[in-house]
Amino acid sequence: MPADYSRSRRVGELIQRELATLLTREIKDPRLSLISITAVDVTRDMGLAKVFYTIINIDKDNDTVIEHKKQVKQALKKASGFLRYELGQRIKLRVVPTLDFRYDVSIEKGIHLSQLIDNAVSDDHKRSDSEDNH
Repeated sequence: MPADYSRSRRVGELIQRELATLLTREIKDPRLSLISITAVDVTRDMGLAKVFYTIINIDKDNDTVIEHKKQVKQALKKASGFLRYELGQRIKLRVVPTLDFRYDVSIEKGIHLSQLIDNAVSDDHKRSDSEDNH
């Protein structure tokens, strides 16, 4: 049974590499030019691959970001058939998993937590400096 888990993990890593290559070299949709595949989880039966992605370099206001995320999700859904076909040509599997694209919020959460920690450390330094002056 542990071999199944390692096989699905290996297949996930292979799919991740191939999808990254396909997205940078084969897909011409500009909405997909700045995304990164962060992880791929493949089910044990190899029927489904959850593809986690993030959008690189979003420096826009909140409404624009939400709209951009929707457009990227639509573009990925539209390209999923082509991507699955190309994976089938590049990876020798009996069945190529169905691709289920999901936005990866872990990067945003990590950045937010890092900012909170930086703010807390900065506030602590300010407090200790003001106490030293009194």
